[in-house]
Amino acid sequence: MFVRTYTGAVAGIGAVGVTVEVSITGGGTGLFLVGLPDNAVKESEQRIRSAYENSGFRMTQRKCVVNLAPADLRKEGSGFDLPIAVAILAAMQQVMPESLDEVAFVGELSLNGEVRAVKGVLPITAEAREQGFKRIYVPEENAAEAAVVEGIEVVPVVSLQQVASLLNGQLEIEAATAEPPAEQQQSEYAEDFADVKGQMHVKRALEIAAAGGHNVIMIGPPGSGKTMLARRIPSILPPMTPEEALETTKIHSVAGKLGTHRGLMKCRPFRAPHHLASPVALIGGGQNPQPGEVSLAHNGVLFLDEMPEFGHSVLEVLRQPLEDKHISIARARYAVDYPSNFTLVASMNPCPCGYYNHPTKECTCSAAAVHRYMGRISGPLMDRIDLHVEVTPVSREEMSSEQAAESSAEVRSRVMAARQVQAERFRGTGVHTNTMMTSAMLRRFCPLSVEARTLLDRAMERLQLSARAYDRIIKVARTIADLEGAADIAPAHISEAIGYRSLDRDNWGR
Repeated sequence: MFVRTYTGAVAGIGAVGVTVEVSITGGGTGLFLVGLPDNAVKESEQRIRSAYENSGFRMTQRKCVVNLAPADLRKEGSGFDLPIAVAILAAMQQVMPESLDEVAFVGELSLNGEVRAVKGVLPITAEAREQGFKRIYVPEENAAEAAVVEGIEVVPVVSLQQVASLLNGQLEIEAATAEPPAEQQQSEYAEDFADVKGQMHVKRALEIAAAGGHNVIMIGPPGSGKTMLARRIPSILPPMTPEEALETTKIHSVAGKLGTHRGLMKCRPFRAPHHLASPVALIGGGQNPQPGEVSLAHNGVLFLDEMPEFGHSVLEVLRQPLEDKHISIARARYAVDYPSNFTLVASMNPCPCGYYNHPTKECTCSAAAVHRYMGRISGPLMDRIDLHVEVTPVSREEMSSEQAAESSAEVRSRVMAARQVQAERFRGTGVHTNTMMTSAMLRRFCPLSVEARTLLDRAMERLQLSARAYDRIIKVARTIADLEGAADIAPAHISEAIGYRSLDRDNWGR
C-alpha cells in the first residue's frame, strides 16, 4: 500500500515542504529509508520500531520503503520521526489514510513513544500554512511556538499513541492558541537606566544609538560601568513590531534557543558572546548550518565586551553584517542567508593596563603599546562604528548622590518618538532607521546648510576621516535632529556628531 504524509525541513530561517512517501510491498523484508537522510534521520528506524512496541503497535514484516521527497534535498535532524511513523501506520492500515489529507506532522519520537520537541517548528508551521495545510501536529513543548502562525490549526501531542487516536477519531484535543501580539504585551527588563549613577554623556550617546540604530563603542578603564550601561540598552529600545517579533522568533526557533517559553519573543535579544568565540560561532554556519550570534542578535543588541581581546579573524567577519544587515554563508554543501540587523555595542579598555586617561590612576603603558592595542581593531571595522564614547569612572560624590536618575521608560519615550519620525520619513523604502540610509537617501533626507557643511569639511580635513565616516557623521546628526524634533540638520547637530569620533583623532594614545 502507498501512503503520503507531509512535513518540512529547515532552510536558513525558513523551511521547505517535504513529502514522506511510504510503500509497503512484497518481495523482501526490512525498512529502507531513501531521500538523502543524514545519520539522525537514518537512526529514526530504531526509534520508530521501539516506539511501536511500547505503544501497542506492530511493525510490518514486509518490505517497507520510505522516501523523503524532494530526494535531492538533504534531510537533517530528528523531526522526521513522527511523520514517518504515522505514514507507516497508515500504510499498515492502523491509522485511517484519509485522515492524513491537509495535515502535516513534525516531532521526534522517544523509545517509549513519547513525542519530543525539535528545532525549527515555527518556520515549518509557516511553510505548512503556505502550502495550504489546515492542521499540523507538533510536540506539546513546541505548541506555543507554532501557534504564533495564524491560519493553521496547531494540535499539541505528547505520544504516538495519542496521535493515532486523534487521526482515528477516537480522541479530540483543543488546538493551541497564540499569545497576544508583541505590541500589546508589556515587556519587562530587569535592568534600568535609573540604576546608573552619573555618566550623563554616555547615556546621551546610547540614547542616540538606540534612536537611530547606530553602532557604538565605549572606551574606558575597568570598573567605569561600560558593561552595566551596555546591558541596559535593550530597555530603551522600542518594542518589537509583530513582524520583527515573528522574524526574531524564527531565528531562535531554528537555533533551538527559545528556552522554556516557546511563544513569540517579547523582548529584543541581547547577545554577549565570549571573546574566545570562533568565527563560525559568531557568524553562523557549521557542518549543519545554524544561525550565529550576529543573527541571534537580529532586531536587538550584539555586545562585544573587551573587543580587542577577540581574534582578528573573528572581528573582521563582522564587516558584511554591519554593512548589509544580513549574512550570506556559502559552503560546498549548502548556501544560506541569515538576517543580522543588529546594533553593535562594544567596550574596551584604552590600553593594556586599562588606565590610560584615568583621572587618578597612572597608566604604565608606553605610547607605542597604547597605539598597538588600539590597532587590534582595524580601521575599516572602526569606520562602521558610528559613536566612539569615552567613559570615565563615576566620582564618589555622584555615587553617593540621592538624586534620582532618569529611568529607561523616560529615555525610551524619546527614542520611540524619534523612531516614529524615521518610520514616516522612510515609509515604503524598506529602510527603518537612519543608520540604514544609502548615499542617495543621504542626499535626499539630509541636506546640509553652508555652515554645517563647512564645519564638517573642516573636521574631515583635520581628523583625516574616511568617506564612510563622513556619511556616518551625517547619519548621527540626522538622529540628533530627530530627537530634538528638528526638521533640518543644524551646525550644533553636526558638531555633536563629530564629537563622537574621538578614536579618529591623531593624538589619541599619544
